[in-house]
Amino acid sequence: MILSLAVKSLRNRRFTAALTVLSIALSVALLIGVERLRQESRETFASSVSGTDLIVGARSSPVHLLLSSVFRIGSATNNVTWESYRRIAALPEVAWTIPLSLGDSHRGFTVLGTTPDYFEHFRFGESRRVELAEGTRFADASSAVLGAEVASALGYRLGQEIVIAHGAGDVAFALHKDHPFRVVGILARSGTPVDRAIHISLEGLDAVHAAQSAEIAGDPLAAALRSAKQRESQSADRVDHDQDHARHGASASEASQRTITAVMVGLKSRNKALFLQREVNESKDEPLTAILPAATLLEVWDIVAGVEKTLIAVSALVVVMGLAGMLIALLTSLSERRREMAVLRAVGARPWQVFALLLGEAAFLTVSGVALGIAALYLGLSAGQPWLEQRLGLFIALRLPSTTEFGLMMLVAICGVLIGLIPAYRIYRLSLADGMTIRI
Repeated sequence: MILSLAVKSLRNRRFTAALTVLSIALSVALLIGVERLRQESRETFASSVSGTDLIVGARSSPVHLLLSSVFRIGSATNNVTWESYRRIAALPEVAWTIPLSLGDSHRGFTVLGTTPDYFEHFRFGESRRVELAEGTRFADASSAVLGAEVASALGYRLGQEIVIAHGAGDVAFALHKDHPFRVVGILARSGTPVDRAIHISLEGLDAVHAAQSAEIAGDPLAAALRSAKQRESQSADRVDHDQDHARHGASASEASQRTITAVMVGLKSRNKALFLQREVNESKDEPLTAILPAATLLEVWDIVAGVEKTLIAVSALVVVMGLAGMLIALLTSLSERRREMAVLRAVGARPWQVFALLLGEAAFLTVSGVALGIAALYLGLSAGQPWLEQRLGLFIALRLPSTTEFGLMMLVAICGVLIGLIPAYRIYRLSLADGMTIRI
């Protein structure tokens, strides 16, 4: 009965009630949205690399090396020579290595040069392997394997030719038109930076940059001939070359010129990780930095913790303002509703029932606002999911609210009910006073 009276009373003040519900809904959507983005961004970052014991790059800060090599944020300050890579790969503690070469792009997507070992040893999430949705892995210097987001955003299919450009991100400085790549595979979606990368072989990058060097030197014909010759050679003898490269690495001429951005290292025993990290960091041959991905990721969270707390605080203040608006709306209506309360008392309503009526209105407004806010959040996430994934690399899953999110919703609802105690108590006192006198 009390709830029914509260709904009917709010219906008579539908405009004010609707504005109150809307303000609470927007504040709840912002609060839960920030919390969802915080959780998903952490999960996305944490699941981007798994099973890699060390990442080695040129001398720089550990956080910068992690962001540039794994998450493709920023660019490397310097490169690692092929000789250093060979020395690291030959260490007795090392089980496998994955060389990474960055610095080129295609229509805003990162181009990653690597070896077939990438598909064998790279892991993400709960030790999940990179899988192909279509086609095969790259087998020669003219093959490319696309991440799922690249293929989806650009509409590429198997067999299509693409041209990469020097420069990372949306800015490309020089197109490598004389060495196009043919799409031979498309990876399954992983929700990691792998989806937004184009994977080619290191030999392919060598061919591109060799042709570019010849063209810059003023001999575009020689560049084209050299590129064609390399493609012929790779196509005719790619099986033997791949096996030889897997066993012995690049040839002497390649080793003297090739550089890479970073190296992912897997160890035979993780107990040797700290020892090998110190050994690499203290290397006299070349200034290098070796990082433990998990430990460095904790440093990233420490850096962004202040921003996360600020966003949550701002969201909480918005919720407080929404609840304050409800309180103001209820308090300003009290003087207008004294006659209504007097009529209720005249027909037999008790003071506690009048108190419960106002408290029920506050609870109804708060719960309605929370429900509408969650609905608006899920609609917004559903509409903005492709944009967030493409632009920010965040895959926001449309899942049920987490324990933390549910706790925040309950906290908002409880605060709304507690705030409703103020106008409920005031109308309770007024109804007592009005009940002692006759008001016409």
